[in-house]
Amino acid sequence: MASAVPGQLPAADRGALRIADRVVAKIAAQAAGEVLADAPGADLVPRDAQPHASVSVRKDTARLRLALELGYPANIGAVCGTVRRHVTGRVEALTGMDVPEVAVEVERLHSAAARRKDEGRVE
Repeated sequence: MASAVPGQLPAADRGALRIADRVVAKIAAQAAGEVLADAPGADLVPRDAQPHASVSVRKDTARLRLALELGYPANIGAVCGTVRRHVTGRVEALTGMDVPEVAVEVERLHSAAARRKDEGRVE
């Protein structure tokens, strides 16, 4: 192994890692999808209705906004709380950023009754 050169900076002081905002948003959307795959009513949500995330990063803090679709009936507050906790944990673990805020917006609810109505008679 090579010995340290006198005057060489320690590894932690030599540079920085910057994670692009879009990468943090993709991590958040993927994490939300992990939770929603097992959520009540997940079978009612179309496969192409993937969660979308936007992020605002300042220094080492990421504020997230998630847009998702849920099956209904379900305890919407509980599902959103589970999504918030999981996304916060995954983003913090994978990026090292603090996540003080995860805003969840439910864009659409999919119900079995609406699906049956849409599968009605074809004339």
